[in-house]
Amino acid sequence: MNKKTIKDINLKNKKVLVRCDFNVPMDENRNITDNARIVAALPTIKYLLENNCAIILCSHLGRPKGEVKPEFSLKPVAKELSRLLDKEIIMANDVIGEDAKSKAENLQSGQIMLLENVRFHREETDNNPEFSKELASMAEIYVNDAFGAAHRAHASTAGVAAYLPAVSGFLIEKELQFLGNALNNPERPFVAIMGGAKVSDKIGVIESLLEKVDTLIIGGGMAYTFFKAQGYGVGDSICELDKLDLAKEAMKKAEEKGVKLMLPVDTKVGKEFKPDTESKTVAWTEIPEGWEGFDIGEKSIKMFEEEIKKAKTVVWNGPLGLFEFDQFAIGTNSIAKVLSEINATTIIGGGDSAAAVRKAGLEDKMTHISTGGGASLEFLEGKKLPGIECLLNK
Repeated sequence: MNKKTIKDINLKNKKVLVRCDFNVPMDENRNITDNARIVAALPTIKYLLENNCAIILCSHLGRPKGEVKPEFSLKPVAKELSRLLDKEIIMANDVIGEDAKSKAENLQSGQIMLLENVRFHREETDNNPEFSKELASMAEIYVNDAFGAAHRAHASTAGVAAYLPAVSGFLIEKELQFLGNALNNPERPFVAIMGGAKVSDKIGVIESLLEKVDTLIIGGGMAYTFFKAQGYGVGDSICELDKLDLAKEAMKKAEEKGVKLMLPVDTKVGKEFKPDTESKTVAWTEIPEGWEGFDIGEKSIKMFEEEIKKAKTVVWNGPLGLFEFDQFAIGTNSIAKVLSEINATTIIGGGDSAAAVRKAGLEDKMTHISTGGGASLEFLEGKKLPGIECLLNK
């Protein structure tokens, strides 16, 4: 972490533009169903308040694709922030329009305003310099605290840094610290658990991790591509036939590097893609035609648990089964439970694995849950993140 944070810069009485990640899930009545990302931004906001800053917050929500759509308004976020901080949040009706500009100009130290959804402008995702300049013109300092969007080169995540001194908030600092230490200086044994549906989403990460880990556990839908690569039938299970060579290469690389690559030894299969489908557990070499693999079986769970218990550092990205359906959530929940019990650094890489840990009520038992699925994946893959690269070096 050689990037400057809000602690490395004089913020006293300054007007500060903060990019947060308030891309939170909502129900059909626009009620926020999980406020974790808003809560994650609070330490940075409170520190800025302590320094008597005038704070302008901005974020995206969903994918309005450059159009103003009321269902993607950040108004519910303003309401939730106000509740959490017990403080009025001034809501702008636009992003760089008259309302935002005049409210920003009149913003006093200790006040907080929230701009409307930056993705109501196509210029945001295009990283348009003019739009970035307009956004930057409202403040004196830029703080990026949106790790979940740090892998995007957008106007509010990277573009504004061309016009303002740019530093990170506490959330990005924490993310880089945990993910960085796990990759560059892990306490060993270092175990990575990779789940999720597709090999194509994770192959870069797998290749990167094979250079660093002692054990790589593979589960979820992508395990079937590895089974198929070894010449076994996978029934109707999800399988990327065009990625069989990549799976073979990964297995070969693991062998060459002396990395223990573990695949499930049994799998829980279902007849149909629905919660109450008929199911049974079979050996991974004997998946019947017409059946689909939806979870790892009991033997695999036991085998993976034994390996995880020896670990001192664990990085987990992606569920090990169809955890949205209770009967196929056993593998994912069991792994979450064992991670919550071991004496090790446990890092959960955003997205579905974070959702699974929260669903199991075990988030407090993990060392770190990343707020960025895509960003943490790209970081683990060793890619440079535009939202981090643009910040000032220490």
